[in-house]
Amino acid sequence: MKAVIAKRVDSGAPDTSEIRDLARAAGYEVVDEVTQSRTADAALQLGEGKAEELADRVAETGATTVVFDNRLGPYQTYNLGRLLPDGVEVIDRFTLILEIFGQRAQTRKAQLQVELAELRYELPRVEAKTSLAKRDEHPGFMGLGEYDESREQDIKDQISRIRDELERIERTEEQRRERRRDSGFDLVALAGYTNAGKSTLLRRLADDLDVEANEDLHPDLDPTAESEDQLFTTLGTTTRRADIDPRDVLVTDTVGFISDLPHWLVESFKSTLDSVYRADLVLLVVDVSEDVDEIHEKLVTCHDTLYERNEAPIVTVLNKIDAVDEDELAEKRDALSALAPNPVAVSAREGTNVDELLDRVDRELPDWERERLVLPMTDDTMSLVSWIHDNANVEDVTYGDEDVLVSFEARPAVISQARSRASELRTTAATESA
Repeated sequence: MKAVIAKRVDSGAPDTSEIRDLARAAGYEVVDEVTQSRTADAALQLGEGKAEELADRVAETGATTVVFDNRLGPYQTYNLGRLLPDGVEVIDRFTLILEIFGQRAQTRKAQLQVELAELRYELPRVEAKTSLAKRDEHPGFMGLGEYDESREQDIKDQISRIRDELERIERTEEQRRERRRDSGFDLVALAGYTNAGKSTLLRRLADDLDVEANEDLHPDLDPTAESEDQLFTTLGTTTRRADIDPRDVLVTDTVGFISDLPHWLVESFKSTLDSVYRADLVLLVVDVSEDVDEIHEKLVTCHDTLYERNEAPIVTVLNKIDAVDEDELAEKRDALSALAPNPVAVSAREGTNVDELLDRVDRELPDWERERLVLPMTDDTMSLVSWIHDNANVEDVTYGDEDVLVSFEARPAVISQARSRASELRTTAATESA
């Protein structure tokens, strides 16, 4: 599929690098681009002369699609379609993003979120058609086709249904997270913009163990995450166990942020971000090879999104240090210090400073507590001792004639569960001896 990129900005030089990457991620071959610096034209987005130039470029290249980096209204889309050669599709930035999401959605949750985003995108357009058609007592909207008043209510009903199903999935996933915590796992989430290297970092942090093989996991919890130089390789979440002795740590790679996403689109995917909001620690991954002003802008957006609901500590990870020299890295550290105090600089691809990052993760996660339990010698005691070995760092086990003394350190949740099970053992032993 051949595509021509189009972009208008109010002033300055238009940057088409990201929209080109998005188009390629959707499977398009970008064959040309048309840009303009001027105020938006209400009818065509571009000026009339530039729109005619766009039509000529499309005809010359044989492109089948025009991808606008601007948001297009229904009227603009219709007018551009009339100007372009027959059969050429006109899509805007957000339609393209939804197209990519649709291609990458593998799980039921991801598919629902894509459907929700598409409906939220369509709803105001249907409302506009209905409103204007009623006002003008005309069965169509400026030649855009027949409107159906029932379609507006149908979309609202579908949105409500999808929200209900997503809430049920979220409750199930929250129960899974709590089971993992009760089993002694610390939960770490990778966040950041797409293409910052989160999936590569996950593969670098992960050890060779599968994630709780006996658990009913979503199919997106694969043994490894994809690691490719393209946008949106991770749409769902991928969880792996990280090797941070003596802790048991699960690291989750989540969907990447992208610039200029409208609120309705972020809201559609907020349940994916629950993996970030409910984590014990967030690693905010940044591509340090990018321009410092762009990094700064992305950090601001990430902080606005994360701090809205997140209570866990956030550690900024300056990734891809193999692509910058030491002086540039030092300058960027200094320039970003207000937003990224005490970051960890790594190269996920090369493995540089990953051990330093693991040490930082260990320090930032909730402190473990020490416990010393005296267990009665019963038939079920060894089962509890084995469970403590699996979920804690056992320092000593002393076997007596009538009891077992276990000294260990673990997460507070594990200690609480061990105490409860020890209490049950003591109650059972007392009942049997009475």
